[in-house]
Amino acid sequence: MTAPRSADPSWYASRRPAAPPRPALDGDIEAEVAVIGGGLTGLSAALELAGRGVDAVALEAGRIGDGASGRNGGQALQGLAAGMDVVERAVGLAAAQQIWAMSCEALALLKQRIAHHAIDCDLAANGYVYAATHAGQMADLAAWRDAAAAQYGYRDFRLLDRDALSAHVRSETYVGGLFDPNEVHLDPLAYTLGLARAAEQAGARLFERSAATGWQAEAGGWRVRTAGGSVRCRQLLIAVNTAAAGSASAVAPGLARRFLPVDSFIVATGPLDAGLAAGLLPSGAAVADCNRVLNYFRLGADGRLLFGGRASGTARDRADDTRRRMLAVFPQLEDQRIDYAWGGQVDVTPHKLPHFGRLADGVYFAQGFCGHGLALTGLAGLLAAEAMTGQPRRFDLFAALPQYRLPTRLPGFARAAVTLGMAWYQLRDAVDAAWYRD
Repeated sequence: MTAPRSADPSWYASRRPAAPPRPALDGDIEAEVAVIGGGLTGLSAALELAGRGVDAVALEAGRIGDGASGRNGGQALQGLAAGMDVVERAVGLAAAQQIWAMSCEALALLKQRIAHHAIDCDLAANGYVYAATHAGQMADLAAWRDAAAAQYGYRDFRLLDRDALSAHVRSETYVGGLFDPNEVHLDPLAYTLGLARAAEQAGARLFERSAATGWQAEAGGWRVRTAGGSVRCRQLLIAVNTAAAGSASAVAPGLARRFLPVDSFIVATGPLDAGLAAGLLPSGAAVADCNRVLNYFRLGADGRLLFGGRASGTARDRADDTRRRMLAVFPQLEDQRIDYAWGGQVDVTPHKLPHFGRLADGVYFAQGFCGHGLALTGLAGLLAAEAMTGQPRRFDLFAALPQYRLPTRLPGFARAAVTLGMAWYQLRDAVDAAWYRD
């Protein structure tokens, strides 16, 4: 998601005083690597590069944590936004197996960094539930459990019937689900700020309010310009979402044609009575349903329910629609107030595959996590650092995932495509639900 925190403050931002501002870039400096973007991908790359003795500078257009990295649903998952069957068709089973293994590594890396750098971010290791709304989705979950074990060597999934699901989720909306005990949830803003501190302690230099206005080749390297100065570097990583219109359009306008910006929105109730909270999510697991236009939810550290999903319209419309969907799942929350409502845009590629690659020799990019990036962004930064220090093989596995160019330069195309796409997927969800209900 991308949106200024001041526009619609998140619950995460309300929990702590604003961090002291970091300086804006002022003047011309040099570094071995410049990173455009101070979100989780850019911070991870800066941390990994600094740990390898590489002089790295990261340029953030706003304040660190103000964008998607600090405003998302806080659910850290394995895999990609696309199913592994999509990955298999794109690059074959052998490469898909390596990508799945790296996505598991991404989650382990997140946990490792939290422990190693003592990041206080309310890490909740209560697992994750993929909740089915009808029998067709249950069949898909059972098939994935079996394929995960047989083809990917992952045997931790547990299929839940309605009775077993009640240990995790108590809602008449769902008929069962798939439980992963290894996935977690956390405060993403606290994690992002902690990662920034870790990168600085390792030796990286971070600048805020330093939006890149462009870059060009210069004497065996590159120069990245901002309003206040420039960075001359040997290599460059572009780690901004195309929804961040100012930065993305300035530094890589071609990349914006690989995505559609999809609105996502989250509401947070007031803190719930302990008995009520336990009656909703007894195990404390985070949850997402299996619809194409999905809902996701979890309990915050103080017992409030955070409920999110795709939404459109004005901020008031999005808040009302998200609350309505929350009450459809948990009607017992009818009398509970909504304390916070915030949103932003998620960059979604046509097949929900992340988009890694190179724009020129020594110029890398990693983006397009499609709302599935809390763990995967950390891996992206690691892989970019590996590639920049002479080990490109793992980065190139992700770079081989195919992407498609969209006619987003046509006036109104992106908004029309998102609106029509959301309506189509909602219709398909409704038809599927009616088919299996009847």
